[in-house]
Amino acid sequence: MTAGAGAPRLVRPLLVAFLSVSLVHLAGLLAGVDAAHVATKPLLMLLLTGYAAARGGPRLLTAALLCGWAGDVLLMPDAEPAFLAGMAFFAAGHVCYLLLFGRAPLRPVTGLVYAAVLVGFVVLLWPGLPSGLRIPLTGYSLLLTAMAWRSGVLGRYAALGGALFLLSDALIATGIADWPPLPAHDFWIMLTYIAAQYLLTRGALDAATDSAGAAPGAYREGGIRI
Repeated sequence: MTAGAGAPRLVRPLLVAFLSVSLVHLAGLLAGVDAAHVATKPLLMLLLTGYAAARGGPRLLTAALLCGWAGDVLLMPDAEPAFLAGMAFFAAGHVCYLLLFGRAPLRPVTGLVYAAVLVGFVVLLWPGLPSGLRIPLTGYSLLLTAMAWRSGVLGRYAALGGALFLLSDALIATGIADWPPLPAHDFWIMLTYIAAQYLLTRGALDAATDSAGAAPGAYREGGIRI
């Protein structure tokens, strides 16, 4: 994994823009302002992608984030075909992440824990899932769980990001299965999702910068990566 050419001057503005739009989006969800949700959701992953590119991030990271952007947009309409298409793009993003993580070994105990969580959750959800979504959601959950487990190869930030991604999609799945929603359910879904994508991005960027020995595209300020 190597860092490519970046645009250091754009790093901070893009990060600030991403964080600002994220705050507006989350505040809109808490306040029930649909216009804020519609206006900001398509911008989230585009800004994070721009930040990653400005930091000289790997192409697979860019691809994963753009798949997330496509998934975000497709999940906005309340329609099953759009949901399945959005899930397919998120699945493609997880494949990009898995390729980015490579084949570095991980502790099998962690994998067993993730596998147990996956099996238990699917068993609990299965009766409440629509029959047409059971197989696609199970396959997607398997891919997502593999991504969450493998994310640990990039360090603690990426590992936390992978776990939060799993949690975010688990919250979505409980809604599909008609479980009682949490207070501010959509807020928690998006908070964990935004945090997950940022932490995965940070882990990938830090790993790329370290492997490149602070390549020309890598951004540092005062010796600290942003």
